[in-house]
Amino acid sequence: MLRALLFFVKLAIVVAAAVWVAERPGAVSLEWLGYRIDTAIGVLLAAVLIVAVAAAILYRVWRLVARSPLDVSRARREGRRRKGYRALAQGMVAVAAGDAADAKRMAARARGLLDEPALTMLLAAQAAQLNGDEMAAAKYFEAMLKRPDSALLGMRGLLMQALRAGNDSRALELARLASDHRPGTAWAVKTLLDLQLKKGDWIAAEASLKEAVKLKAVDGGAARRIRACILTERANGVGVPEDLLPLAEEAARLVPDLVPARAAIARLMAASGRVKAAAKAIEQLWPSMPHPDLADILGGLVANETPIERARRYERLAQRNPDSRASWLALGQAALDARMWGEARVNLERAAADNESPMTAGLARLLARLEEGERGDSPAARRWWREAGDAPPDAAWLCEQCGTPSAPWRAVCGNCGAFDSLTWRQPARMAAKALPILKLESAPTPLKEPEDAPPPPPPVAANRAVASPDDSPGGAPVDAARLVN
Repeated sequence: MLRALLFFVKLAIVVAAAVWVAERPGAVSLEWLGYRIDTAIGVLLAAVLIVAVAAAILYRVWRLVARSPLDVSRARREGRRRKGYRALAQGMVAVAAGDAADAKRMAARARGLLDEPALTMLLAAQAAQLNGDEMAAAKYFEAMLKRPDSALLGMRGLLMQALRAGNDSRALELARLASDHRPGTAWAVKTLLDLQLKKGDWIAAEASLKEAVKLKAVDGGAARRIRACILTERANGVGVPEDLLPLAEEAARLVPDLVPARAAIARLMAASGRVKAAAKAIEQLWPSMPHPDLADILGGLVANETPIERARRYERLAQRNPDSRASWLALGQAALDARMWGEARVNLERAAADNESPMTAGLARLLARLEEGERGDSPAARRWWREAGDAPPDAAWLCEQCGTPSAPWRAVCGNCGAFDSLTWRQPARMAAKALPILKLESAPTPLKEPEDAPPPPPPVAANRAVASPDDSPGGAPVDAARLVN
């Protein structure tokens, strides 16, 4: 509509000009090179117009002829470019579909048609990986490192290869290189953080965590949890207790229900000579956090304490949470070690009668020791020893990723390297059945323990292979009651 209106406006101007000239007739005389021309003004204007149009047409023809080689070349380049990008897109589709042969063919075609080394080398590398040729893919990624526009892509490709191969040191080097090459790249900082956490480089991981939070690669809640675990590991490290204690306190402030942080606070208080403060801290936590790790620390606060004195301290602890099974187990074993048979029986039988928690191998062993200690070798003791072989194992720190136990708690699983994957839970029943050492039906009748005999070693974690009863108890214990000694 607008173009039509503009055309009519121009036409009106031309008509108005023609009418204006027609209403003002006149003559024009022109002498040049011995010639004289007499004509009307209108004819002259028409001639000038015709000459101008002819000149414009001739200019257009000349320009078309002069530019035709360049236009043909540009058209050919544009055609090659369209074909190249079409091949590139088809190659990407082939990679996504898992068609290695088509992806390789399209990568070669795109590389021949396009002057885009970053994209074509990336497609060629992905096609090589899809074909199982990691060495060829690595060559493409290394070639990409030499170009500024594709260096980051090359770093990421090599980084992914290193992670798949389990080469954490190489992956850490590449992640640090990518982060330095282009600061503020979220995936590089997040990968660097994960690798530093897996390696246990806590100081560097804290710095990377701050950067990851700034880039929103890690949300606030997850960042608090990660930092609390880092601080707890640092507090559990080597150093002056007075210097390490603030780290554990900060971890507990960030995540109040983080048991290892609370345990570290009590342990560091005791190590710095504040035994009463450590005991008070555990007693204050016990109503809301009755955990065997805390009971274990309480039992070791006083070096030369007699078993009876230790049992009395556990009585005070149990009074803080008298309805907790953890209180019954802690007090029951402490009384058993002090040969206070009556008190041991009351608490251990209360734990056994708890319908909300199943009978465990550790509790059955405690009951067997109780029967042997109070009554000597008896059918009841043998029955509890058999029950210990059939009962499921006690709770322990187990990795959620691979199921490997850890004693004590660690921020990183020693088996699979997962960070913050340890949870306090009971191993699977099937894992407990796989332990032949706990199957005591055919074992000889256990002898009565002498009064000064040490308590039996803690049970072995459910998924740890056991070859002999003489194996070191340095594995992960799963007997919650044993943790109070």
